[in-house]
Amino acid sequence: MFSDRGPTLRELAVQALSSVERGYDLLAPKFDRTPYRTPDRVLDAVAAALRPLGPFGTGLDLCCGTGAGLGVLRRVCRGRVTGVDFSAGMLAAARSAVPATADGPAVDLVRADVRRLPFTDAFDLAVSFGALGHFLPEERPALFARVHAALRPGGVFAFPLPAPPPVGSRPYWALWGFDAAMRVRNALWRPPFVMYYRTLRLDGVRRELAAAGFAVGTVPLEELGRRPDGSPRCRLVVARRD
Repeated sequence: MFSDRGPTLRELAVQALSSVERGYDLLAPKFDRTPYRTPDRVLDAVAAALRPLGPFGTGLDLCCGTGAGLGVLRRVCRGRVTGVDFSAGMLAAARSAVPATADGPAVDLVRADVRRLPFTDAFDLAVSFGALGHFLPEERPALFARVHAALRPGGVFAFPLPAPPPVGSRPYWALWGFDAAMRVRNALWRPPFVMYYRTLRLDGVRRELAAAGFAVGTVPLEELGRRPDGSPRCRLVVARRD
């Protein structure tokens, strides 16, 4: 799962015992050589699903990390795009990764906690890739309210959401084990490192987004395939500000 140029076991252990911010500062130089980076096939599928929903002007990538999602925004937005993250290390990696070319929208990088987004009525599209598990369920309503406020009327907040693995399958037990280990770690060690994969479920997310003022729909990401029961392996959650 990790390339030979990725983080060592010791580096991963140090990261796991750090705060979320410090952990990502440490991991940033090698993050793109880990399985945590959103795969290109997911980014491509999201870009393809977003195009028919546009055109979009300005775009916002929440918890942009090393900048993979900024490439999606630059493909579907006509105006400037902005990446927000609270890890200085991840923003430095994103800054190095942004193409130094005049082609495509310009990119701004902002260091901020997305729970306190410093924007109002500023964007036509907001996206997030693999970051929402860093927020406890009780934190998400306030986060979604801030995203709603950052969008212009009619603006869209979109993010991919994989279907939960079948109960008893290997992926099911892998996610269950990761979340259990994280809860034990946070019970015994401070500062906490919040990353729970199993708390982000479609029914709960729908309710929370609707309560924040969004009209919520989903688009199946067909490029990522379907499960044996015919349901999509991954959906794009599309929440539009009224």
